[in-house]
Parts: sequence; structure tokens; C-alpha cells
Amino acid sequence: MTAATHSTLFPQVPDSADAVLEGLDPEQREVATALRGPVCVLAGAGTGKTRAITHRIAYGVRAGILQPSSVLAVTFTNRAAGEMRGRLRQLGAAGVQARTFHSAALRQLQYFWPKAIGGSLPRLVDRKIQLVADAAAACRVRLDRGELRDVTAEIEWSKVTQTVPADYALAVAKAGREAPRDPAEIAQLYSAYEDLKRGRGVIDFEDVLLLTVAVLQDRQDVAEQVRAQYQHFVVDEYQDVSPLQQRLLELWLGDRDDLCVVGDASQTIYSFTGATPDHLLDFRVRHPGATVVKLVRDYRSTPQVVHLANGLLAQARGRAADHRLELVSQRPPGPEPVYTEYTDEPAEAEGAARRIRELMDAGVPAAEIAILFRTNSQSETYEQALADAGVPYQLRGAERFFDRPEVRKAGSALRAAARFGGNDSLLDDAVDLPSQVRAVLSGEGWTPQPPAGSGAVRERWESLAALVNLAQDFAAARAGATLGDLVAELDERANAQHAPTVQGVTLASLHSAKGLEWDAVFLVGVAEGMMPITYAKTDEQIEEERRLLYVGVTRARERLHLSWALARSPGGRPNRRPSRFLQGLRPGSAASGGRPAAGGAGGVERGFRSGAVVDAAPRRVPRTPARCRVCGRTLTDAGEMKLMRCEDCPSDMDEGVYERLREWRAVQAGRSGQPAFCVFTDKTLMAIAESVPEDERELARIPGVGARKLNRYGADVLAICAGQDIAGVDEEG
Repeated sequence: MTAATHSTLFPQVPDSADAVLEGLDPEQREVATALRGPVCVLAGAGTGKTRAITHRIAYGVRAGILQPSSVLAVTFTNRAAGEMRGRLRQLGAAGVQARTFHSAALRQLQYFWPKAIGGSLPRLVDRKIQLVADAAAACRVRLDRGELRDVTAEIEWSKVTQTVPADYALAVAKAGREAPRDPAEIAQLYSAYEDLKRGRGVIDFEDVLLLTVAVLQDRQDVAEQVRAQYQHFVVDEYQDVSPLQQRLLELWLGDRDDLCVVGDASQTIYSFTGATPDHLLDFRVRHPGATVVKLVRDYRSTPQVVHLANGLLAQARGRAADHRLELVSQRPPGPEPVYTEYTDEPAEAEGAARRIRELMDAGVPAAEIAILFRTNSQSETYEQALADAGVPYQLRGAERFFDRPEVRKAGSALRAAARFGGNDSLLDDAVDLPSQVRAVLSGEGWTPQPPAGSGAVRERWESLAALVNLAQDFAAARAGATLGDLVAELDERANAQHAPTVQGVTLASLHSAKGLEWDAVFLVGVAEGMMPITYAKTDEQIEEERRLLYVGVTRARERLHLSWALARSPGGRPNRRPSRFLQGLRPGSAASGGRPAAGGAGGVERGFRSGAVVDAAPRRVPRTPARCRVCGRTLTDAGEMKLMRCEDCPSDMDEGVYERLREWRAVQAGRSGQPAFCVFTDKTLMAIAESVPEDERELARIPGVGARKLNRYGADVLAICAGQDIAGVDEEG
């Protein structure tokens, strides 16, 4: 637990304004008490920026300096806005508006449209990709699915940079942006897209900001009404502001300067969407009298992790690098970062899964572990490896917790039980709040043990299990809490989108990991061509890739594993090399000259040597290429490599063996309380049933049958393959 990033799950509301300031470090306190005039907070990763600005708002409200309804706190994701609302509620500052730019603009547009324009606001389209497809068809341009996404992204970039179709080609050239198709063709598609929208009477996500800006610019009476409502603004993640968002902020402010911005130029990783750190870096130019506070005390990560993060930025170049902050860890020492080189990507995935299994066996919760990668296409290999290792996981970016049907239904059941529980026989034997929740949710599908298999059934169970765990935490924090109290808490959390943690290792891209943290982080694929990505050509693009790796490193609290593979597939040419960003930081690589941090504060802790110990795991013997045993084609897909044949090549599977293996697997899963895929995946069972191995050596050659599973299940599997009766096998198989 640290002063900046952790608190108890259900803390007590401070009893006074001064109590709000308790526990803040000197710099955070300075932020919290700087309530007038322009304020710029330069906050490094893990330095408690959200804590500082929420305490700033709460202190102002509790001291009577700020009226809750006059404050608008703006951030970039619904999750971050929900977290901010939750924290403000816990600090006794309910009523403050915490929203994304788009959410705040949409509310204003819906309210003022009848007055400023007349009629009803046009319908907002959720996904513009179908409109882009229709525009392409109208222009007689053929686009595949990937090209549709690329053109859609270009249209979005154009709109947030306030570029009209006629100026697109010039704007792309000026920005040094590499267009996915001929700029003139994209400009034509962009123009056709806008014509289609107007013809159908719809607007898109970016139009919400553009139209709000237009209304505020054209209607002085509307602008004055908005400014009368909001007198004080706080903008989080200010380095990610686009030109369009900056223009909207200026119109909200008018000629006032009650503005607090928070950001870190070294975490600018969304320039492809139009984000730019220039507004943050130029803040003192626009506001010469601004108060500037630098937060460099890192409460999240150990000195070893912080030292690596500082080392990455020490080699950076460019304007953002000139303003970088040198972090100072406030935590006790921890393990050195681990660097591992693998022969190929499947071996890298299996190695990560093996280490995660070891961490979990040592007591690290699955929810406190993450695998982070550069592109979403890397996910599948790690999903398969985790499944083979019996490790539960969740993909980042799924449906929001309180929007899930099973969670809404469970909430209704709990609400009914709170009202009429005296007449519910399910609650007769429930002696406390957790047992009441378990009893109610058992009627919705919750069971003490998770169901076998994966997919929707498992996901529903995980959601209900998260509610059961939340009830236990709530009861421990609030003695005597009733079911009605819990329902009220769930309603508050739903409104704030403050979801409980679903247990499972997180799989996420580096971009989607921004703002999150875990005890153990596995940064995978840290090789040239992936980090930096192949299409990063210019100095600015390379530096953004470096910042992306910096964001990944600073997600780790204690344990950090970095790995790369020499080849993509087994037996491939080992022509990859570790990322240039690790030069001088990983053992055995020559140091490159770095520079002191221009934005750093005094009292810098240099940390420990960055010469982390290279993973001592034995190197794998290079494997020959995996080839289809039917047609001979080289295999690269993980599922096909398990089967040792192409997906569409004919199968010679022994159906009887396969069915007996499935029945046996269900028994084993039931005995161990694990999902069936944790015993063996379907693909592995198919591979066994196709090859019907006769001894351990043949069984061990099948992908997905590692040493641990061979020792545990090998005798049973070989007996099934031999047609023997295995009734009476003990629990350990």
C-alpha cells in the first residue's frame, strides 16, 4: 500500500477540509491547495496525479471555495471519469461533473440544439465504418476490411485536427503523416462520407465536438450560459489533447483562467489520433503566471523498475524528451527486471505462461499479472499458451462490467432480495451479508467452483464471482452492512462505472494498458520490427515508440519481465534482435550516452544498477519448421501447429479415442475444479486422437503436452489411446 496509489477499498469520508489533505506529500499538497489561476501539474508515471487532482477538487469543495456544480473535470476515457467520480464521492465531493470531452460536449449539444439550431439533435452513429464502406461504394473504390479501418482512422484524424476534405492532402504532407492510400483518393472518400452523413441526417463521434465548438462560437448567449454553469476546469492527461479538444476547452473558458491541467509529455502515445503534447509544453507560454508543480515521487514501482524507466527516457530525443521527469521511487527495493531471449514466438508465449503459473503458485493473484504486447494480433498465441498452462485470463477492452447482462440481472435479484428477503427461502440459512449474496447469486448461476470450459458460461460465472468477492470486501469494511447497503453501493459504482476486479491475467496492448498497473508485468515481443514497429520511420515516430515502451515498463509495481523471440515460428530464420531501446540497459549491451532529465527535480534517486540478471531458464533447442503432415506446407498458426496439419486438410482422427479423451477430461476438470481447457485444449485432444501415440516419447512430441502435463496425465492418455479401461484412476490422474 502506498500513499499515492492505494487506499482501503471502502475508506471513511474525511470529516473536514483539512482532513482531505492528510496523507498527501508536499508536492501533492501544493497541487491540492493551488485553487486559483492557471495551474500546470507535470506528473510522472505512478506519482499519484489522480490522487492530487481529486484531493484538490475535494479540498476546494469541502473548504467552500468551489461549488461542486461549477466544476467540470475532463478526462479521456469513461473508465478514468468513472474512477474520478468514485474517488470524489469517497472524499465527500459528490456533485462534481467528471466526464470525457465527448460526454460533456454531447450533453451540452443535446440541451442547446433546439434553442441554437432548432428541432432534435441528429442521430449519433455508433460505428462509422459502414458509412465509410458506403462512401467507398459510391466512389467505386474497393476497400477490404483492413483498408476500411485505415480510411476511417484518417477521417477521424482529419476531423480532430479540423482538416476539411479539400485540405487533407496538404495537411498530411505538412504533418509528415504516411497516408494508407493516395491522399487524393482518401480526400474523395472523406468528402463522400460527409455527403452521406448529411443526406442521412446523422452525425458521428467527432461531429459532437465540432458542432459544440460551432454553437459556442456562433451563439454568444449559449457560450455565456455554459460559462455561467462552469467556472473551474480540470483536464487530466493533457498531453493527449487534440487541436479540436483544445479549441473546445478555450471556448468553455472564455477570458477566464481558472484552469488546472495535468499531464506527462513522456506518456504521449496517441499522436496517430491527433493528440499532441504541444498544449502541455506551451502552457506557460499561454499562461505566463501559471503555477507549475512537478510530481516525481513514484509510489507505484520499485527502484529497479523506476531505474529502467528513467534509463529509457535518458536516451530519448525531441521536444517531449527535453521536458521529461526523472522519477524517484518511494518503494522498498524489489527484484531486478528479467530479460529473456527465446528461439521463436510460441516458445516465448509458453515461457511467459510458465512463469505466470509459477507466480500464481507462489501466491500472486492472477488479476495482478499482465501480458502487454505491441499489436492485438499477438494476443492469440498468448491466449493459447495460458490456456495450456491452466491460467485464467481476460482480454482488455471487453464490455464494461456493469453493462453486462448477467451483472444487470444479478443487481435486480439482489435489489429484490433486499426488499423482500424475509419471504425468500433462499436466505433462511444465510447468517451474514456474504452468505446472503452467495445465496441470491446461486439462483443466477454462481457456484462455489468455476464451470468447466471457457466462453460465455465461464465469463458469466466470472462476473458473478466478482460480485461475491465485492460483497465480502464490503462486509469486512462496513461492520453490520445490510443487503440494502450493498445494493446502494452497487448502484453508486454502476453510475460511476467503478467495477470490481474480475480475476484473471490481463492480456492487453500497450496502448490499452495506459492508466493501469499490476504487480507483475510481462512485456513481450520487445524486438526490432515490433518495438519500434516496422512502419515507424521518422524520428518523431521512433520516439513515440520509445514512450510506448516507457508506458509499458511503468505499469509494473514489483516484477518486470521483458522478452523477445529470434524468429516468428519454430524453425524460422533467427534474424531478429532485441529492441534498440534496450541498448545499454539490458545485460551485455553497450551503453549509449544519455542526458540528465531537464524536467527532473532535486534529490534524484539513481536506483540500482540496471544490469538485470538475464533469465536463467534453459535455452530451447532450435526446432525445425512445423510442416503439415498431409500437404507439407509450413505452418505458422498456433492451432494448426498443434494439429500438425492445415485446418482444411483431411483429418484421420480416431473419433472413439477423441470422445473418450473428452469424457476423461471432463472428469479431471471436475476433480480439480478447473475449466476443461486447463487440462487439455480441444486442439490438443484432436492432435492426440489423430496421432494416437503409443509411448511417452510420441505423446511428448504433440504441441500442448508439456512436461508437467505429461507427468500428470500421460499414463491416462496413453491408456485411452491403447483402448484400456482407466476406471478408478486417483484424483491426481
